[in-house]
Amino acid sequence: MIALWIVLAVVAIAVIVTAVAFYFRRRTIRAGTGRAPGSPSGVGVGQAPQPGRPSEPKQLAPTEREAKPSEGKVGDTSVGIDEATAAPPVLRDRMGKTRGLLSGYVRALRARASVDEQTWEELEEALLRADVGVSTTTALLGDLRARVHSRELQGPDAVLEALRDDLRATLGVDNAEQVEGAPRTCPAGDATFSQDDTTAPTADHEAEVWLFVGVNGVGKTTTIGKVARHEVAEGRSVVLAAGDTFRAAATEQLTAWAERIGVPVVRGAEGGDPSAVVYDAVRRAAARGDDLVLADTAGRLHTKVNLVEELKKIRRVADRPPGRVTEVFLVLDATTGQNGLAQARQFTQAIGVTGVVLTKLDGTAKGGIVVAIQRELGLPVRLVGIGEGADDLVPFDADEFVDALFD
Repeated sequence: MIALWIVLAVVAIAVIVTAVAFYFRRRTIRAGTGRAPGSPSGVGVGQAPQPGRPSEPKQLAPTEREAKPSEGKVGDTSVGIDEATAAPPVLRDRMGKTRGLLSGYVRALRARASVDEQTWEELEEALLRADVGVSTTTALLGDLRARVHSRELQGPDAVLEALRDDLRATLGVDNAEQVEGAPRTCPAGDATFSQDDTTAPTADHEAEVWLFVGVNGVGKTTTIGKVARHEVAEGRSVVLAAGDTFRAAATEQLTAWAERIGVPVVRGAEGGDPSAVVYDAVRRAAARGDDLVLADTAGRLHTKVNLVEELKKIRRVADRPPGRVTEVFLVLDATTGQNGLAQARQFTQAIGVTGVVLTKLDGTAKGGIVVAIQRELGLPVRLVGIGEGADDLVPFDADEFVDALFD
């Protein structure tokens, strides 16, 4: 009986002690350390509420909020990528899928004591899975094998460092290197026009023209909008040409970008002659003294002969005074990998591509396609898309890209 009373007394004391501790803990939280997580005020533990301080506004999801401050408003011609105030996106952080694919191989190779046949097999598998391509992979590893055989390179770390250097050299392709037979400029006098364009106005001002080509779905129209935004921010006057007259959605999308940036857009009738639209934009730019025309083009399958001929005509028309084609950007979707090479060959041979814009690089593990494009086609990757934001189209940097693959 005495034992029972002792047990009851111990239990009662424990309950009293717990209640007292809980009471003082609640007073401490309310007095200065903030409310516990989940409390109605929303102030976290360790954040003492400040008298008169307004509550934080609700953070809206991207689809709910208005345009970001950096995107500007309709009619604001000062919007653009301001490198002095906005930190550029970090390529390494946006290439997580490709880097994640390669990181396991790199760690395994660094753990090896020597370079053996399995080392080469794993390197080959890593590069192929990243979509560097068979021929490029064979060339890269063939050179490394020879250097290991001659004892110039010793150990896995030396091989990996040499591979990084080779990739940087491969990605440093000169713009002058082009696919054999690809035209870079239109022959003098080789122009084809519709009946409405048989006479060209004379103008002292020459408008620079950038053409954007590529199949549907690669992000061509969005790319034009982002490039236009950047050029306006750099102080250039821009005119957009809605040359994809076969897709009403493309015209509307480009018009929306024009309104957001505050630049004019030249449109044509649905199903009309795209070359006429582009030439009208060139004449308007020349008449107004504008610096640059960014021209959208139809993006159906590159294997269609009539569409390739149409692109050739657009280039010839755009290159006639008062216009001058200085860039032909091929927009490729990085997620298509090696399929993009076939597109690049067709477009380059047809109209002389001067550079590649690689979109959706952040959404694929096939980032090695950059290497294949520049080595096998001699085409420089000029811009890469690493997100959906207006500032997520950035100049391609070979050193940053290689570091993103291996670090």
